[in-house]
Amino acid sequence: MNHASPDPPALVPALARVRRGLARPLPGFEAQATLAPRPNAGPLERRDRGDGRPAAALILLYPHRGEPHLPLTVRARDLPNHRGQVSLPGGVVDGEETLEETALREADEEVGVPPDAVTVLGILSPVFIPPTAFLLHPVVGFARERPEFHPNPGEVARILEIPLAVLEDAASLQRETRRLRERDYEVPFFDLDGEKVWGATAMVLAEFLEVLAT
Repeated sequence: MNHASPDPPALVPALARVRRGLARPLPGFEAQATLAPRPNAGPLERRDRGDGRPAAALILLYPHRGEPHLPLTVRARDLPNHRGQVSLPGGVVDGEETLEETALREADEEVGVPPDAVTVLGILSPVFIPPTAFLLHPVVGFARERPEFHPNPGEVARILEIPLAVLEDAASLQRETRRLRERDYEVPFFDLDGEKVWGATAMVLAEFLEVLAT
């Protein structure tokens, strides 16, 4: 891919903000924790999370209807982990893969985005996911055109195409009380296209929004 090609006009302002934010120190756990369920589960508060199983996910910006969008997936309900939840395309690092290679491979396998259609911009802070002990590394990239999505029915029940402006709208962020593991938690979530985006995905997006705001 020719990385010197001009950015897609619909993405120019957003990509400038991403590049500027990634060039500075990342907001890290402080930003992630703003959308963690409270009271926090102990492992979420750990600063040393290097023992998690490495995983990577892709935050993909692409132009659609004249503005930046990003895809989220509703996980198939027969998956062993996080069934029915909303997530970013991603999975566990395979062998000697880099984090970028993992994120691109998983996006290809889950939603049909060809790796060579994505320009990687950088990587956000990792998020430790207690139920699976994954250490998730969010890779940020963009596509010059809207991908022709092909959801993998074994993994993805639905693809959400979310305008960046909707994600940034404060009205999308809500909170509710949930009973989790025999305890009441205040759970922040994004209300996006009829789905509640919470947990690790919301925490990743919280840091991404902070990067955009810097």
